[in-house]
Amino acid sequence: MSKAEILKQIEDLGLVPVVRASSADEAMQVIEAIRAGGVNVLEITMTVPGAVRVIEKVADKYGSDVLVGAGTVLDPETARACLLAGAQFIVSPALNLDTIAMCHRYSAPIMPGVLTPTEVITAWSAGADIVKVFPCGSVGGASYIKNLKGPFPQVKMIPTGGVSLATAADFIKAGAAALGVGTDLVDVKAIREGKAGVVTERAKQFVQIVQEARRS
Repeated sequence: MSKAEILKQIEDLGLVPVVRASSADEAMQVIEAIRAGGVNVLEITMTVPGAVRVIEKVADKYGSDVLVGAGTVLDPETARACLLAGAQFIVSPALNLDTIAMCHRYSAPIMPGVLTPTEVITAWSAGADIVKVFPCGSVGGASYIKNLKGPFPQVKMIPTGGVSLATAADFIKAGAAALGVGTDLVDVKAIREGKAGVVTERAKQFVQIVQEARRS
């Protein structure tokens, strides 16, 4: 899949669920649950034990049915390992220009973490495809995205941190290209308790909220 196709798929769906699990098996259960809810994009964070192997496993099992990215990638070496394992996009909580350069070398979409206006324009100028505004909920949530979009209408933004069923529509209306969603969707506790249906239902709700917010 080309870089443009990957980015289009992420933006069309408007969601990037952040999978933080305690094992590969748990991660797989989460993926099954969100897929059942119509979500076929996800980010596996480097905090998952054996994360690179999990990415490999997911890429092998689902192929083109699931768009799998690597999250919490802090340096170019980790980005490269993830891309070689089958990750199709890279997400970071912070801005590392060498990581952006590495992703360009592999023609892979890169979403570095930014917070300030200076970081936004630094990342964009270095070739970030989308900037991950993190931790967005701590600095004003949707109103912060709206304020950033004023001077930077050309920059695509994914707010992460503070995105919930209650705030999702506001973020989309404020100009977010997609939403990074953590525990409000990826409820590992529900998975452990055998309540995968809870996660599936939330996935459906998030998809619906994004679509309705865009229409309005």
